[in-house]
Amino acid sequence: MSKIKFLVVTVLLAIACSSVRATVSYDDKAFIINGQRKILISGSIHYPRSTPEMWPDLIQKAKDGGLDVIQTYVFWNGHEPSPGNYNFEGRFDLVKFIKLAHQAGLYVHLRIGPYVCGEWNFGGFPVWLKYVPGIEFRTDNQPFKVAMQRFVEKIVNLMKSENLFEPRGGPIIMSQIENEYGPIEWEIGAPGKAYSAWAAKMAVGLDTGVPWIMCKQETAPDPMIDTCNGFYCEGFTPNRPNKPKMWTEAWTGWYTQFGGPVPYRPAEDLAFSVARFVQNNGSFFNYYMYHGGTNFGRNAAGLFVATSYDYDAPIDEYGLLNEPKWGHLRDLHKAIKQSEAALVSSYPTVTWPGKNQEVHVFQSKSGACAAFLSNFDTTYSTKLTFRNMQYDLPPWSISILPDCKTAVYNTATINSKGSEAKMVPISSGLNWESYNEQTPSADDGDTLAMQGLWEQVNVTRDSSDYLWYLTDINIASNEGFLKSGQWPLLTVMSAGDTLHVFINGQFSGTVYGSLDKPKLTYSKYVNLRAGINKVSLLSVSVGLPNVGVHYERWNTGVLGPITLKGVNEGTRDLTKQRWFYKVCATKQLFSSITKIHKRNTTFVLLRV
Repeated sequence: MSKIKFLVVTVLLAIACSSVRATVSYDDKAFIINGQRKILISGSIHYPRSTPEMWPDLIQKAKDGGLDVIQTYVFWNGHEPSPGNYNFEGRFDLVKFIKLAHQAGLYVHLRIGPYVCGEWNFGGFPVWLKYVPGIEFRTDNQPFKVAMQRFVEKIVNLMKSENLFEPRGGPIIMSQIENEYGPIEWEIGAPGKAYSAWAAKMAVGLDTGVPWIMCKQETAPDPMIDTCNGFYCEGFTPNRPNKPKMWTEAWTGWYTQFGGPVPYRPAEDLAFSVARFVQNNGSFFNYYMYHGGTNFGRNAAGLFVATSYDYDAPIDEYGLLNEPKWGHLRDLHKAIKQSEAALVSSYPTVTWPGKNQEVHVFQSKSGACAAFLSNFDTTYSTKLTFRNMQYDLPPWSISILPDCKTAVYNTATINSKGSEAKMVPISSGLNWESYNEQTPSADDGDTLAMQGLWEQVNVTRDSSDYLWYLTDINIASNEGFLKSGQWPLLTVMSAGDTLHVFINGQFSGTVYGSLDKPKLTYSKYVNLRAGINKVSLLSVSVGLPNVGVHYERWNTGVLGPITLKGVNEGTRDLTKQRWFYKVCATKQLFSSITKIHKRNTTFVLLRV
């Protein structure tokens, strides 16, 4: 073979191999998978927020609801609870979850992060990461980048070994590095930009064969696709004209806080926001959440997030359809798919035929035509004339005409029946027991003694939400308050989140923080006696922080000052005296949890 022929064959082989591998691509109008142009409809289902028994049913309901893609974070703290020791079992069996989506015929969007935020404890970072020497989270910091890259490579290599990326025959069509980094980058400046550039380069270098995104980050470096998160994203524009318009989090509701109302977002408004996004050239949208699920155990974040992560999602916390939201969105997806040929191949012609009226018409060269008729008035219906036909539009609504003639769907017109949750008494299966737990004191043998007050997580390493702070107060027999009966004032200042105070084994009071003010102060006159008095402070953390600049530096627990006012010396400072610490393990308050969910049946969970 001549050199020229050899070069030609080599080039042709290279082109052929390239075209085989590059099965996922995009332009500014659509994602292109194996040569097919698509508008991708996605929904978030987080594998650890449900049980493996639930996964097949959840995924099937997502498919029946018209989804193309399942989106999930990857949860570092669940997969690497201690350095180098990995867990991919049970609720953290990521490979099984992805393969189930593949078997159902769905794609997967894998948000590797590994920072997730997500109202998840410590933002998804393992607590041991906080104690790596010299570390600073999510910035141009070498210890952090080393740990982060090691975990990202672990996940990518696992996906490759199981052939789960689309070019290898799997369902993963895109990945995400970092998460909502734009506000952090803006606040910390140059180190943030350097870190962002490093993260992008590192991700691309892993050679997954699928596009990478960075959500909520306008400065995402090429070839990262920057995307939008929010309740509405129709006005979002990618930072390069060749990138698709993506909405990675269309919020279906919101998370529930302890003591707060259960958030709700009307199905009509959610459908309106999605239709408006699509008519403005949207190529990919994802419901956050499509199934919210449950923050099992101690996985809820330090925003006073409740155990329930229902999120008013189309599939509720227990895996049941949340009607009419699920059905109303299913019908929306049908209308969008009927319009897909025109949407992916043409730009809309936009007109404004009347006040608060807007018309988007997509007309392809092949003759496909789709129209979106909008009424932006929030109070009044309107009659809109389009191509010599009149259409009635309710307030704040969009009608979709996949053939530019017939309105098959209106965002404000619900045809799906609603569903109502019913409380069903359980006659058996739950066994309750009660416990009387003795209040510990500094005399207990299994305590840790240190001078002064220590930050709570530094002691517990997040093995428990509860830490006892124990000390003794020696009261001389000549203290004036013993004769006057005016007890001294004990003041305890804590970084949060809850504090229970016991004096000599007797309950003395409780104070709570809140989402807005997690720090708290206990201040109360306490009954002390002559001699040794036992002070027992039970500090409770309601999850660890999951968002904010350098949240690894944030503290919790009793950090003082702690003072006793009204003694002979006036005010006694207890902060720097000898304190004893005891990590409190939560009692198992139930001996059986339930009926496990099976297809098309309800299950019950009891959580504390």
